[in-house]
Amino acid sequence: MITTALTDMFRLQYPIVLAPMGSVSGGHLAATVSNAGGLGLVGGGYGDATWLRKELSRAKEETRRPWGVGLITWSINQSVLELALSYQPDAFMLSFGDPRPYARMIKSAGCKLICQVQDVHQARMACEAGADLIVAEGTEAGGHGGTRTTLTLVPTVVDAVAPVPVIAAGGIGDGRGLAAALMLGAHGVLLGTRFYASLEALGTDEAKQRIVASSGNDTARTRTFDIVRGYQWPAQYTGRAIRNRFMEHWDNRESELAAALETERIAYRAAVSEGNYDTAVVWAGEVMDMVKNIESATVLVAQISREAETQLRTVSKLVR
Repeated sequence: MITTALTDMFRLQYPIVLAPMGSVSGGHLAATVSNAGGLGLVGGGYGDATWLRKELSRAKEETRRPWGVGLITWSINQSVLELALSYQPDAFMLSFGDPRPYARMIKSAGCKLICQVQDVHQARMACEAGADLIVAEGTEAGGHGGTRTTLTLVPTVVDAVAPVPVIAAGGIGDGRGLAAALMLGAHGVLLGTRFYASLEALGTDEAKQRIVASSGNDTARTRTFDIVRGYQWPAQYTGRAIRNRFMEHWDNRESELAAALETERIAYRAAVSEGNYDTAVVWAGEVMDMVKNIESATVLVAQISREAETQLRTVSKLVR
């Protein structure tokens, strides 16, 4: 068994955290990861209250182990924060923005504050907010993120914020990635794309199959999907997604897309409703080469941890 500050903090069996992917990490997936011995986080996304009530209720009903919720910091409002806290999660993750205005309320509710960062400046800001745990997210990650790679970002953040524990995210999908993260000084990992391709994840089978069928070379960072959906993301964040016809057509033509929004947004929404992923987005990371099947999250948590233990034992034999 691997024991770290992360497993001690939440009484986990394994140092694995579910990324709170919006519209993907629902209550059932979060509860499944928690019941398997990891930490499941519901993906609150942009704070849809109806969706949150449904999925937070399900997480709370389906597990008695620690679980949590994650929200996009720049889109938070007071009512959404209060709603999420009313379900008494054990952990609250803030990503993409300054966590300091919300930290006191979260910690006063008895939650552990997790802050996801993409550079050292953000990591120090998270420390000022009183973060109990920091996620260092590399650019290899699916969905929104920055430009630093996981391999260099993680140890840099570890050094900058010690003794606050850090977990790694971005480009990690199996036990080798978990073992490597531990060697970089992290206390665990946050996984998104690998859990997207799980039986319990929300989302369509077609989206999951696209992840299984794709490779890291099939992804790119872009702003096109944010523009067509009408989300005003801060300039430093782009989103990594599987390349499709829509991205290929509009990438690097953002001003033209903005001018054509009246018609393009209608077409995009229709594609989402129809499950047409030649137009609709599938957020996914470079780790897709390692995603070979759609598997239960219960199996994945145990499998990844076993693989990591094997890797660590093997590496220890290299030292004479």
